[in-house]
Amino acid sequence: MLVTTKEMFENAMKGNYAIGAFNINNMEIIQGIMDAAAECKSPVILQASSSAIKYARIGYLMKMVEAAQEEHPEVPFAIHLDHGPDFETCKMCIDAGFTSVMFDGSKYDFEENVRLTKEVVEYAHSKGVVVEAELGTLAGVEDEVSVEADDARYTDPMQAKEFVERTGCDSLAIAIGTSHGAYKFKGEARLRFDILAKVKELIPNTPIVLHGASTVIPELVDMCNKYGGNIPGAKGVPDEILNEASKSGVSKINVDTDLRLAMTAQIRKVFTEQPEAFDPRKYLTPAREQVKETVAHKMRDVFGSANRI
Repeated sequence: MLVTTKEMFENAMKGNYAIGAFNINNMEIIQGIMDAAAECKSPVILQASSSAIKYARIGYLMKMVEAAQEEHPEVPFAIHLDHGPDFETCKMCIDAGFTSVMFDGSKYDFEENVRLTKEVVEYAHSKGVVVEAELGTLAGVEDEVSVEADDARYTDPMQAKEFVERTGCDSLAIAIGTSHGAYKFKGEARLRFDILAKVKELIPNTPIVLHGASTVIPELVDMCNKYGGNIPGAKGVPDEILNEASKSGVSKINVDTDLRLAMTAQIRKVFTEQPEAFDPRKYLTPAREQVKETVAHKMRDVFGSANRI
């Protein structure tokens, strides 16, 4: 059931729900995500950044994706490149079997972003692969993406319409106030739903993507800190806001930080409570289960994608 995102996004737009796109780095994270998708009967997107690909190595990564297909043939899922920095990285992933790629040209000016995105779209479409692009800039730090708050900028809806028409991209990531990493907001969390509404009005048939959308689940932050972590004041996008986004035209919501917190919290807990433990299976098994629980919560209670297969 390895597919592109085309049909799942069409269904999501009709049903007013979002597909969760969860970042992967290793076997346990992939297993946790796919087990949750099977349990929830939810379509899902596995996505890897260029940093994750360097870490896991693309050959190993794709073999684990094949294993996911074999273990859960009932789950429709895509393998997606997150924040592809250049044409070469996008081409490498397309040639390796990715069904979807994102080219992130948000750091360039509008015309250069159009030119470079169009180049990726032309190659990807020739291979039957879909393309996500980005317009607007999110603040924060995630892998190789690092943007100061002062350099962040909201997406211009009129530019979004022109961008999609000129590039032919299949989905568009927009900036409405989310940010990468564990420290998204200092005060009250707010998103510009007025911008989202205008974008959807102008390009109603284009799936919209929300990056930097982890909740930064307080219970997981507390667990990390309780067992020796040092991540005070971490704050993400509340579930109720993400739920509203999923009902208001966002078709894909990216989650990375919450999975990192899930794994780290459980590993720290085992190391603290069982200092004699040195078998990786002893701490990676509860970490995998926490990833599964985290993903299942998103699917059932936040994105609305459960029971949509």
